[in-house]
Amino acid sequence: MECRPDCGACCTAPSISSPIPGMPHGKPANTPCVQLDEQKRCKIFASPLRPKVCAGLQPAADMCGATRSEALTWLLNLEALTAP
Repeated sequence: MECRPDCGACCTAPSISSPIPGMPHGKPANTPCVQLDEQKRCKIFASPLRPKVCAGLQPAADMCGATRSEALTWLLNLEALTAP
């Protein structure tokens, strides 16, 4: 599955505990990553600086849904279910 243009839900909804360039302490849930560009694409997608957790998250029909809003809802629900 290909990423939907102008989505970036997977770079917004989940919290990330590992450092990200520009976010040395990671990022809280429901916060856009500073590495998202104007088209909501990852600026460090092919870089070794991209966190492994980000590289491991692959688009899938159940996660992405039909819209960005559906993807955000699904991912925020997952975030809540897996929060410590």
